[in-house]
Amino acid sequence: MKMLADRLRRFDLTPGRIALLAALAVFFGAFLIYPLGYVLVSAFQDGEGHLTGQFIWLLVSDPQKWSIILNSLNLGIAVTVVTTLLAVPLAYVMTRYTFRGKGILSGLVLVPMVLPPFVAAVGMKQMFARFGSINLLLMKLGIISSAAPIDWFVGGGMLGVIILEVLHLYPIMYLTVAAAMANVDPGLEEAGRNVGASGFTLFRRITFPLMLPGYFAGAVIVFIWAFTDLGTPLIFEYRQVVSVQIFDKLDNINDPMGYALVLLMIVMTVAFFLLTKSVVGSKRYEMLARGHVASGAKPASRRLATAIYIGLLALTAVALIPHISVLLMSFNERWFMTVLPSSYTFQHYSDVFTHPTTTRSVVNSLYLSGASTFVDIFLGIGIAWLLARTRIPGRNVIDALTMLPLAVPGVIIAFGYLTGFSQTILNARVNPVPLLIIGYAVRRLPYMVRAAYAGFQQTSVTLEEAAHNVGAGPIRTLWRITMPLVFANLIAGGILCFSFAMLEVSDSLILASQEKFYPITRAIYSLSQRLPDGPYIACAMGMLAMILLAVSLIIAGRFLGKRMGELFRV
Repeated sequence: MKMLADRLRRFDLTPGRIALLAALAVFFGAFLIYPLGYVLVSAFQDGEGHLTGQFIWLLVSDPQKWSIILNSLNLGIAVTVVTTLLAVPLAYVMTRYTFRGKGILSGLVLVPMVLPPFVAAVGMKQMFARFGSINLLLMKLGIISSAAPIDWFVGGGMLGVIILEVLHLYPIMYLTVAAAMANVDPGLEEAGRNVGASGFTLFRRITFPLMLPGYFAGAVIVFIWAFTDLGTPLIFEYRQVVSVQIFDKLDNINDPMGYALVLLMIVMTVAFFLLTKSVVGSKRYEMLARGHVASGAKPASRRLATAIYIGLLALTAVALIPHISVLLMSFNERWFMTVLPSSYTFQHYSDVFTHPTTTRSVVNSLYLSGASTFVDIFLGIGIAWLLARTRIPGRNVIDALTMLPLAVPGVIIAFGYLTGFSQTILNARVNPVPLLIIGYAVRRLPYMVRAAYAGFQQTSVTLEEAAHNVGAGPIRTLWRITMPLVFANLIAGGILCFSFAMLEVSDSLILASQEKFYPITRAIYSLSQRLPDGPYIACAMGMLAMILLAVSLIIAGRFLGKRMGELFRV
């Protein structure tokens, strides 16, 4: 007992901090640990609650199921590899060279992020159909025959999913890689040059090994996002992936095979996460000094600058194809067997604000996203303050639980909510609003914590100590001194939480089964399945969502600057 008391004296434990820790334990226990635990336990139970491993065995012994598993795994690996090939060279030239117009080109890199692949897939199906715009254009140019149009998505749609995931995720990989590369001491690269290393050898032997932690942080996000994506395969009607198989089990939540699939997804994502951590943790990456990119960047030659412009503009042009397709569909009045729509209309945008399904979904999303953002702000400030300003037991546990939603797929958390709370007052089949708010908040909490924590790190603690010396209590000091100083970070984090919650896919598709509770993304999916005008209204909603996310990223980027990439690191 004395030893325990001595250890506790080392911590800054006050009644208020103990209450906050207890509240966080209840929140994470109820809405993160419990749903995951419920799914794990249910995977080893039969319909009568008896322990069994037969469903796990059926899953791993069925060749058809293994084919589905391999499809998801190949999807995640392919997207990760291609985003790496795009993002790493891009980050290198943008951090190691200066040239005219660099700021504008840096903004263009982030353009693909403003249109979720879930929405882009609606437009891409029209653009790349067998008799879509691309094939019709090639026919007019005489490149292909009308009797043999190109099957761009190779029958099943997997290629389309890979393309859209890559175009959406390479900016996230770029942000994390660029942030890591900016922290590489230019003096180490200069030392490598002094002993004869140059070009790719210098990058392979010096730069890349030192930026591996940042690269793997981006790779984890990209792989898990692609491996577990639900919306894009659904729009492409590519059902041979694990996430869609789980979605198909929602009509019968008592089917043990659904839990087995979720367990499999958890095991594979955790395995990939631990693998990357072990690779990074097995080596040391400390540097004696941490230089800044500006000190290591050098002017690009005219030839290199021209090559950078051509390469980046070409990449942006390709990345904008989904945006253009969605834009054209949103204004389309008639588009049949023509390269471009033969007539245009604003009617679909009008329908967004007059159609019962769309108007209700907009109101629902505004309410759900606003409420979840309020929860994120409240929790994010408390967690960031505990991590940055106090010495409390379990700091690493709190930090890990906060960041866990970045590593755990949204489809798993949503499935755990739907099944784990099905026999309680939070039953999503009856009213999904409480769980949608909580689900949105849990999924976006890491962004708020990272933004607030960055603000606390940039604010000198001496100002708070001065307030304490003149009699201000902890709450008053936080409200009157600290909060105004970190307000910009809180605004940036809140904007990102709100905008990403507005476009959350997994929670919306799984939890909102009744039309009166549809958020925007659930309404887009419902409309995309309804002919003849549904896909066009869905694209109009997608364009409005794109504008919202674009404005949000611009504002957040202005507040956070180079720390923007840190928000996406696990």
